[in-house]
Amino acid sequence: MAQPHQAIVIGAGISGLACAYRLKRLGIGVTLLEAQERAGGLIGTVKKDGFLFESGPQSFQGTDALLNLIRELEIEGELQQADPRAPRYILRAGRLQKIPMSPQGLLASSLLNAGSRWKIASEPFRRTAPPNKEESVADFVRRKFGHEILEYLVAPFVSGVYAGDPEKLSLRAAFPTLEEWERQHGSVVRGAMKSRPAKGERKGPPPLCSFRSGLVSLIQALRQNLSEAVQDGAAVDGIKRTTSRENQYEVRFTRNGASKTISASAVVIATPAYTASHLVGAMSASMSQALSGIAYAHVAVVAAGYHVQQIGLPLDGFGFLVPRSEKIRTLGTVWNSSLFAGRAPEGFAVLTSFIGGATDLEIVEKSDSEIAAIVSAENARILGIEGPSVAQAVWKYAKALPQYNLGHGHLIESARDAERALPGLFLAGNYLEGPAIGKCVEQGFRTAESAGAYLKTPS
Repeated sequence: MAQPHQAIVIGAGISGLACAYRLKRLGIGVTLLEAQERAGGLIGTVKKDGFLFESGPQSFQGTDALLNLIRELEIEGELQQADPRAPRYILRAGRLQKIPMSPQGLLASSLLNAGSRWKIASEPFRRTAPPNKEESVADFVRRKFGHEILEYLVAPFVSGVYAGDPEKLSLRAAFPTLEEWERQHGSVVRGAMKSRPAKGERKGPPPLCSFRSGLVSLIQALRQNLSEAVQDGAAVDGIKRTTSRENQYEVRFTRNGASKTISASAVVIATPAYTASHLVGAMSASMSQALSGIAYAHVAVVAAGYHVQQIGLPLDGFGFLVPRSEKIRTLGTVWNSSLFAGRAPEGFAVLTSFIGGATDLEIVEKSDSEIAAIVSAENARILGIEGPSVAQAVWKYAKALPQYNLGHGHLIESARDAERALPGLFLAGNYLEGPAIGKCVEQGFRTAESAGAYLKTPS
């Protein structure tokens, strides 16, 4: 058996990397095991024919915790920020329309009919209360604002963030602040107004960011910082509890064809929920059952490079989202080269589209070429593109994003109860507090701090 380690982190996605990094900063010895041959999970950057493609997330919001991490890693000089004024578009009746970025703009926009605009304007003057039972995002929006706002604003946004189905997505789990505003103030608009930052504090959402060499820069910097603590290609076969406080857990894994076992006082499982469910099965049936109940959406990503002259519409913003009522399978398309420099050679553009999600589970059954053909044809129709792309890449993910569906909160509560019953075992991942990169980093840090406090507690 190998020498004992203070902590073992299983899974080197962004959550596991952040957790291991923070453990190291706390002075705790850590080993990070990753089943794949590279770290980063769905975050990946590919350079092809002079284009820079992102295989998963396309950017991140520069939250305070994430920007501080970037400074600590000394890669701040590589940071890029998109223009915060870059417009976003929605497809309606086959035509792209700008999404107003302020309540005033929304009330003046022709995107919504007069009845929907009145529901927004009058909402602060109407007091309502959440129902006693858990409510879906769709039911909440219909109750408060009507079907049109659900169809053309909220549902596409849900597709863009979660690749989810608003009829199934839990408001309490996915957007808890909205429920809290209504509960406290009787109005989400009044709640938003009362929650505005005080004078002198930073206003507006965090900036949209990337790096000159793509999101892989963050992964590489974390990987380099952790150095030999990371063991790639180490597939964990099982976790076993022991009777020793100093070596409370034994983790068995296979690497380079050899089976190995290492011991630790604490273990952090930072894998997807379905993998974590398998790993904890022998220790906690209740945790395993709760984690196995978390649904995932299938997503395919199609990146393509075009000559600017091929594209009939100017790409002057973030990109567009597609309501399901438009009968188009593409969920949305990001105009990468309009947001960040260096994504395409001079005179060319990069588009990245997402397809599938909770409302189109069959997409991953199609071949890469079939998926690319669907997306290319739909983008050509919407953007007036003539001719084939000059470069292209397709990625399929059978289980891409966790779904914060109705009952998700109860599943997480059950998993957390079981976690508390296993001292020294901790969970981390994007199924706990949100899928955004910033959320994963913050949650990974908190998990590391909990593990660190546990390790420093006398027996």
